[in-house]
Amino acid sequence: MPDSVLLIDDEKHIRFYISLLLKNIGIPAVYEATNGEEGIESFKTNKPDFVMLDINMPGDSGIEVLKKIMEIDEDAIVVMLTAVNSMHIVEDCAKIGATNYILKDTPEDVLSNNIREIISECFED
Repeated sequence: MPDSVLLIDDEKHIRFYISLLLKNIGIPAVYEATNGEEGIESFKTNKPDFVMLDINMPGDSGIEVLKKIMEIDEDAIVVMLTAVNSMHIVEDCAKIGATNYILKDTPEDVLSNNIREIISECFED
């Protein structure tokens, strides 16, 4: 189980909702950033076990932020968050280094299970 997650999303209600889910799963530290610049700084400072990153944000897009994170740490575990099921964008993110993606409008129980599955795949033998 990871000790920390960095959640980068410009929407306050999404950060609140996903942060609550992560804490309910048992992750003790959830760092939040409202944009790409804050997210990169938090990634450097807090060195989270994994990142949940919104694809569509003002300023640097999630794809640009993903590229910067992968430049800092090519082994970073980054899960993309999207409201749009656009496979070409998801494929682009995977080519850059994203581990997985989650649709934001997924029902709570399914979203929680998806996060647990990703954690299991990435952190447990």
